[in-house]
Amino acid sequence: MVKRREPTARQTRLATELRRLREAAGLNSRQAAELLGVAPAQITHIESALAGVSEQRVRRLASHYACTDEEFVDALVAMATDRTHGWWEEYRGLLPTSFLDLAELEHHATYLHEVAILHVSGLLQTEEYARALFSSRVPELTTEELELRVRHRMRRQKFVVPYELVIHEAALRIRVSDRNASRAQLARLLELSEADNITVRVIPFDLDGFTRASSTMTYVGGSPSKLDTVVRDAPHGSVFIDSEAQLNAYRTRFRKVEAVSLAPDRSRDFIHKLAKEL
Repeated sequence: MVKRREPTARQTRLATELRRLREAAGLNSRQAAELLGVAPAQITHIESALAGVSEQRVRRLASHYACTDEEFVDALVAMATDRTHGWWEEYRGLLPTSFLDLAELEHHATYLHEVAILHVSGLLQTEEYARALFSSRVPELTTEELELRVRHRMRRQKFVVPYELVIHEAALRIRVSDRNASRAQLARLLELSEADNITVRVIPFDLDGFTRASSTMTYVGGSPSKLDTVVRDAPHGSVFIDSEAQLNAYRTRFRKVEAVSLAPDRSRDFIHKLAKEL
């Protein structure tokens, strides 16, 4: 058995779900290993994403764990046997792993829901806007590092799944570069908001009782919904959240933020008005 040196987030999620199934069945790793006919260390490696697992073993483990959700088991099998070599692999060793994991997560998403408070979402940024954001990083990036990040971000924008962005007026008004760049970014938002798979809603400053200004997040739909993921920004990359309780909390949070936002048509009018003021 060859150990992985750097499991992807998708491989880690598979490992986590297999561990959760085992724990829900009330079995320890030694007992699971006996049922599978392997050494306990192999279960540990599988549940740490340090080793792969075959379709046959995924199905045997699910059966031993009394998991009767066929759709979920099929999804775990797909994760275990996936050999996709996505475009993000071109950046392995060049960008932090979290960049690659995020791109892979978005690639497998069934939908994307995002709340943006201070900056326009990376999925809808212009190249100039993205470059300005990365240029503000401390410590400062080299020219090569900066351009790699910009190219990676632009490539992420080639998504086709339904995407809903709820964006605060603050993010629309903050100038990460100059007036022209801000105007171009607003024009880009207006253009993309007309796409069939993209919905943009605005939360204006003039809103009583809005207390969710710290709710920047991306909710990534999985197939099935048990494999949903929330992405939050952290100082050293993205953090993936997948516990059932927290997923429920973030689903509720998104619905509440969405409920107080402007309708898509009114949001476009609002963005157009801001652009005219620049």
